[in-house]
Amino acid sequence: MNLKPIPLKKRPVDIALIVFFFINFFFITYMIDVEQLVIADPDHFQYPVWPPRWLIDLVHWYGRNFDPVLMARPAWWRATIWIDSLFFGPYYAVAIYAFIKGKNWIRLVTIVWASVMLTNVTIILFEEVNGSHASPELGRVFLANASWLLFPVIALVRMWRSATPFSFREPG
Repeated sequence: MNLKPIPLKKRPVDIALIVFFFINFFFITYMIDVEQLVIADPDHFQYPVWPPRWLIDLVHWYGRNFDPVLMARPAWWRATIWIDSLFFGPYYAVAIYAFIKGKNWIRLVTIVWASVMLTNVTIILFEEVNGSHASPELGRVFLANASWLLFPVIALVRMWRSATPFSFREPG
């Protein structure tokens, strides 16, 4: 049996994952997360060269109004941001390529990414509910974080079903 690639246009779930990876790579990981790495104290700082001033103001507005842990930035929180910047960012860049081109070697890496992402988000949401920096707007924060639960689950299901998720076996 020969492996035959499945065209991207016939993989709508993969298109949704590619869009998710793209948004995370360009907007979340290297804009929003960078803000949290370069500004240790959001109450006393000077605007850095990157990210843009408007984004910093938006992140701080969101944190002050809905997400106190984002503003408190405890050590464990910063560790999740470093994981995002050092590991998830490069994963997103490679995953965008691999999902577009249908490269089966991304399967195991995607399973690892999704597992770590689900772990991180579960820890963050636990803080949002029961922590010393619990959110006053829990529904809004859960909604804002829902995609980081939903897409890793989708990716896990997608990658778990087959050792060759972007191909099918053609008789012959």
